[in-house]
Amino acid sequence: MEKFITLNATACALPLINIDTDMIIPKQFLKTIERTGLGKSLFYEMRFDLNEKEISDFVLNKPAFRNSKILIARDNFGCGSSREHAPWALLDFGIRAIIAPSFADIFYNNCFKNSILPIILPSQDVETLLELASHENNNFTIDLVNQEIKSANKIFKFNVDKFKKHCLIEGLDDIGLTLQHQQQIKDYESKRTTITPWLFNNKLTN
Repeated sequence: MEKFITLNATACALPLINIDTDMIIPKQFLKTIERTGLGKSLFYEMRFDLNEKEISDFVLNKPAFRNSKILIARDNFGCGSSREHAPWALLDFGIRAIIAPSFADIFYNNCFKNSILPIILPSQDVETLLELASHENNNFTIDLVNQEIKSANKIFKFNVDKFKKHCLIEGLDDIGLTLQHQQQIKDYESKRTTITPWLFNNKLTN
């Protein structure tokens, strides 16, 4: 998993509440188990019309925000079904951080497992950031180590769980965490072959 330490990027404002996972990645795109290729379908029904043409006034279709890596929204981001395709689509599009007053729990935890930093801030701070992000050529810096967001000479402090912070900084998903104990796993398996050899014998015995 890609590490997240600092991020300097353009932010886009999506000032909506209750952005659910079906809005993020509609159900017809859930047939794949691959994490790549979903970015093109991110916010599909908001980005494209019925003829699959881009809707020009949607923020991520505007030239100034096409390469945004930070998304700012309002309450209850990621609600709805628990589909992990939602953070997969965001990451594949290029989104590395989401700022909102609140998140759905499952989506929030899935973000950390997919190298996305979800940041919870008070509503008044989010409203300020939404205003800053509405301007073209905006610039945001997110410093995970110091837990700060900087933009237009303003600094916003945020809290994050220490363990989740460690995993993002080190680039550790669940598999990465397990592999940190690879030697202990090998030692355990070696010990078990001695204590219960029948569990590791492929041949049937009488």
